[in-house]
Amino acid sequence: MSGATIVVAVIAVVAVAVAVVALRVRTRPTLTTPAERAVHATLHTASLAARPLRRGLDADSAAEAAPHLRGLTSADALGLADADGTVLAWAGPYECLAPVFADAATRAVDEGRRILITGAELDEPGVRALIVQPLLDESRAVGVMGVVTRAQPGPGMLSAITEVARYAGSQIELAELDASRARLDRAEVRALRAQISPHFIYNALGTVASFVRTDPEQARELILEFADFTRYSFRSAGEYTVLADELRNIDRYLTLERARFGSALEVRLQVAPEVLNVVLPFLALQPLVENAVRHGISSKPAGGTVTIIAADEGTDCVISVEDDGIGMDPELLRSGDLDAITSGASGPSASENAHVGLANVDDRLRAAFGNDYGLIVETAPGAGTKVSMRVPKFRPGIAV
Repeated sequence: MSGATIVVAVIAVVAVAVAVVALRVRTRPTLTTPAERAVHATLHTASLAARPLRRGLDADSAAEAAPHLRGLTSADALGLADADGTVLAWAGPYECLAPVFADAATRAVDEGRRILITGAELDEPGVRALIVQPLLDESRAVGVMGVVTRAQPGPGMLSAITEVARYAGSQIELAELDASRARLDRAEVRALRAQISPHFIYNALGTVASFVRTDPEQARELILEFADFTRYSFRSAGEYTVLADELRNIDRYLTLERARFGSALEVRLQVAPEVLNVVLPFLALQPLVENAVRHGISSKPAGGTVTIIAADEGTDCVISVEDDGIGMDPELLRSGDLDAITSGASGPSASENAHVGLANVDDRLRAAFGNDYGLIVETAPGAGTKVSMRVPKFRPGIAV
């Protein structure tokens, strides 16, 4: 089996190969056949190339990935360019061919196909061909790879280069998806902050103003709580936080709301100490508490109770926010309209009063942890509302 054929097979079925190699390693202490050693070496090289490309394609990641891609393609030299044809990195000799590669890279992107330049056109002794292959995602070129070879490029070599280019393109695409998700997370946090600003800040300042003359010391304490609340809510660090910090900020929020509602608002808190360091999306819990107060309790003339529970359930932490307020129409739940649910109303006015709170949190939980970790809402008219979230106590890649 030729080296090019092995590369094609490995890249095409990389997931299966990883499982096979892992099984072999567990059952035998060494890789005993040339094929096993070749598969292992190719997988290792592919993983080394993937790491920088998962950061996106720029001069630094290209310089780090190019030598590994050169090894995967068995190229005598290899260049990487961006989708505009700018050469980002060159691994190996024949760097004098970089300008030729740059021109061909632009053509490869424009035409969406491989460009093959033969040795006669290159005028470089010993070089048989420069193979310029676009790195494609599903719809467009995200970069270009140029392979210099002193061997005659046959079908096996061209197939191997195509598969390696497809693999590299998929890693760059994943990096762009990660970046898009990060931008979306930041946009959703900004949306939550915008939600906090108009109604809560106005009410909080109104509450503080009401104490300025009658109880100056209380007014001072509330101003400090408000300052700490806004400092945390509008912080610029990170998309994640720990449960302890989120609960601390919720306590500030509830201190201000209790000052406004007085005895009409009661709060109960039950938190398992072992889940205080669980990581969750920033501002994921505060909107649940705010909705319980704003749409559950404030609409109930006699007031009510908000109960916050964080329980340890094996590999997960389950957090629930429950109020004994006015509840809502369960038909809204069956419709899946979380935005309407947050309005605390039914009928035509529901969509008019809707805001981003619960739908935003549900989307961010699913994006961070998977579809098994969205919000669960239990409610009925007059029976209050309970909103629960399940958060893994540990998830690789998710940290403050």
